[in-house]
Amino acid sequence: MNRSSSYICVTLLGLLILLSGCHQSSYPTPAIPSADKNSTVLETSSVPVYQRMEKVTSPEAAMQLLLEGNQRFKAGKVLNKDISITRRTDLLRNGQHPFAVIVSCSDSRVPPEMLFDQALGDLFVIRVAGNVITPVELGSVEYAVEHLKVPLVVVLGHESCGAVTAAVEGGETKGSISAVIAKITPSVIRAESDGLSGNPLIEQCVNLNIQSSVQDLKKSSILKEALEKKQLQIIGSKYDLDEGGVSILN
Repeated sequence: MNRSSSYICVTLLGLLILLSGCHQSSYPTPAIPSADKNSTVLETSSVPVYQRMEKVTSPEAAMQLLLEGNQRFKAGKVLNKDISITRRTDLLRNGQHPFAVIVSCSDSRVPPEMLFDQALGDLFVIRVAGNVITPVELGSVEYAVEHLKVPLVVVLGHESCGAVTAAVEGGETKGSISAVIAKITPSVIRAESDGLSGNPLIEQCVNLNIQSSVQDLKKSSILKEALEKKQLQIIGSKYDLDEGGVSILN
């Protein structure tokens, strides 16, 4: 080995010894209270992580969590979420306790967990084109309310809904798409009776279709019982695609 090679070896050995003595400092994880008592923001290495700490049992508290989350999303200030194996294992072992059911349109621009800024285990999401209610969607909602004791059900429609637009424009539909259109058509007929046309007609159909889905849910005997006991609220809402806000319709 020549003198140059020996020098390189000694240098590398010294660097390895130096690195082996380094270690990452560990810091405590203080809790930073959030705006409500049902959740918190944990500070880990200066990175805030949202985590709901308590079960939410009242419709009012559930609605507040959704509205606060949407405000964060709209402002572009969403919180980091714990998606670690520790959190996933906890949900596996202790089960899920979502605080809201979201019946949402399947539109890729309307992801409920993102626009309400919620974490793993927070929302029971049912997505279907046109946010329509068939026996399958209804059964899913009934399961969440009866077995998971979810206190809030939100039907989430959105502006410029493609399914609603297709129902307004009419024309031939292939396959099972016609089943979705058939659920929306009564809302189209109601809106057309008001003499609307163009985009105002479509948006009015979106609103009426959301309200129709809310009424379909309220026909369920299981959900009706929870409503009568004040253990549940069912509301309609509409998402603004470019503004990012969710408005309550009823």
